[in-house]
Amino acid sequence: MTERETVSAVGEPERLAALRDTGLSSVADAGMDRFARLVSNLLGVPVALVSLVEEGRQVFPGMIGLDEPWAAARQTPLTHSVCRHVVEDRKPFTVSDIRTHDRTARSPAIDDLGVIGYAGAPLTDGDGHVLGSLCAIDTRPRVWNAGELEILEDLAAACSAELRLRIVSRQRETARRGEAEARRAADEAHERARTALKRSQLMLRAADALADTSSLADVRQQVRDLITSDLKPVYVGLVLAEKTQMRRLVDRTGSAPVEHTHETYPISAAWLTAHAARENCMIIIRDPDELAARYSAEAVAAYGELGLHTAACVPLPGTVIPLGTLVLGWDRPYDVDITERAVLSVIAGYTARAVERALFVEHRIDVAHQMQQAMLTELPTVPGLETAALYRPAVAAELVGGDWYDLYRLPGGPDGERNPAAVALTIGDITGHNMHAATLMGQTRSMLRQADLDHLGTSPGHIVTALERANLALGIHSSGTLVHAHLRPADSADPAEDGSWELTWTNAGHPPPLLALPDGPVQRLDEHGPLIHPTFGGAPRPTYRRTLEPGSLLLLYTDGLVEHRGSDLDALTDSTASLLGAHRDSALPTLLTHIADRVAGPAPGDDVALLVVRVPAPGTAGTSAMEA
Repeated sequence: MTERETVSAVGEPERLAALRDTGLSSVADAGMDRFARLVSNLLGVPVALVSLVEEGRQVFPGMIGLDEPWAAARQTPLTHSVCRHVVEDRKPFTVSDIRTHDRTARSPAIDDLGVIGYAGAPLTDGDGHVLGSLCAIDTRPRVWNAGELEILEDLAAACSAELRLRIVSRQRETARRGEAEARRAADEAHERARTALKRSQLMLRAADALADTSSLADVRQQVRDLITSDLKPVYVGLVLAEKTQMRRLVDRTGSAPVEHTHETYPISAAWLTAHAARENCMIIIRDPDELAARYSAEAVAAYGELGLHTAACVPLPGTVIPLGTLVLGWDRPYDVDITERAVLSVIAGYTARAVERALFVEHRIDVAHQMQQAMLTELPTVPGLETAALYRPAVAAELVGGDWYDLYRLPGGPDGERNPAAVALTIGDITGHNMHAATLMGQTRSMLRQADLDHLGTSPGHIVTALERANLALGIHSSGTLVHAHLRPADSADPAEDGSWELTWTNAGHPPPLLALPDGPVQRLDEHGPLIHPTFGGAPRPTYRRTLEPGSLLLLYTDGLVEHRGSDLDALTDSTASLLGAHRDSALPTLLTHIADRVAGPAPGDDVALLVVRVPAPGTAGTSAMEA
């Protein structure tokens, strides 16, 4: 474009009049600042602008990230304007590095504003005049991908809708003194602008809300809430395409029982949702007769149970084939016009990206849960002891914790001869609720077992100290809490002769073990040292000692049992002790289930691991049980 043509594009009288009618200038505007924030957050750029290009300057009613003095002034001369190229070209202008582009290489914006990477999308009025640019700016070279540019253009369309509403509102004010026909025309334009703005705001809310979802349940809820608030359908659903079948994301509130009845069905079935996914096209059904003429009796019955008259099925775009279908239904005749079809297509795109992210996260969580469960091995049978364990995961599936329990038999001494009565037991909790925490838990558990084998005949305090030194030396950086203990017959090599056992243990910042004594009281073994952390390693750990007489019951547990938001830790620990004492004679698996149900509840907010050991009367055979 020649310089003369540039001046003509920027100085068009109709364009400048539309700029004036927006009522915007170099003063901050909350609505425009919101668009700049969304661009910065969604594209991950340090600077974003709503730039309106006037005849001799550009102004920024919406802005985030500019340094002073530009942040206070909210304007620059046109010599600093890269956005004017959007106005000149009447289309998006995208540059990875403006220092290398022949139209921008000498721009003062490089040194004065720090502009390097630039992507701008046109802001237009109702007549197609380009008023300025919604732009994303990076302070280093940036290669803009297609997804980022699509988001920028969607946001620019929404921003343009708001500018048009402001222009029409100003024109409507002027038209009040005009003829009735002019007033009616302005009213119609105003209503069209309001409708366009509502649809654009719906797209903005969808981009904002779905960007933070991490589970399929969250995606379904957000989509339902977004669409219901604006388009007023009586039903919103999501159905995923999984190889040869469609799987419905069931609303667990129970508001649509038909979802349970038809949770899965073949992708080849004569259902609207399957048809939309197979053909990758939007399908609109305007009345029940049209539905009955084209689809199966099963589908007709399901839509009748939902009370639907009009339905829209929108495919969720995937990399190769659709990921599934977004379903909307109205209980009355409803016209899904061309504007709403475009809006639904955009929302389906945002939904598809959220579904892909949730599926990836759920796969990682599933792998972590499998790895965590693999670490919870069955307990060995120990002559002279009864043992049981229970593991209950947090109700939120994405909370993969580092809780574990362990019990294994120890060799008798340095000569390697096994003493079948000597055992080590551990309860622990590695910091974090993700796959990394589960991985560190596995490493810590293995290192602790190895330390026991490498340091036979030493105390639990010595073993945990060796673990901490290995944790530091190997750079594993595990942190968390644990109780590690050894149990050996007290007075003889054969526990049947006496029945008592010697308990030695060390506590690294973990909740105190509970010991139910044979004569009734339940004691808290409160002795403890600091938690395990790479910065604390090195100092020897103390070892504590008790004799467990026949009838004694020892309970180890993780903090998920007794630490609940809004509840008192000591009170819940005391409740656990009371239950332990009151039900001491119960079968150990039953005892653990009862404690977990009463104290943590059936839907715990954190993982719960329990390990219990009973010293029975002499001559009673040892048993073991595990429940997960």
